[in-house]
Amino acid sequence: MQIIIVLLVIWAILSIVGFALKGLLWLGIIGIVLLIGTIVFGAIRRAASKRKLQG
Repeated sequence: MQIIIVLLVIWAILSIVGFALKGLLWLGIIGIVLLIGTIVFGAIRRAASKRKLQG
């Protein structure tokens, strides 16, 4: 779980830097895509672990 939190922080920082600097807009877009992907991955992983414990 810690790795997901670290990745979320890294992607958020990349997004902020990308949108703060006009020349790095692509970095902001990539950061947001990775942030959303990490959130989805974490949610799926958490749901799978809950099912495993219940089953």
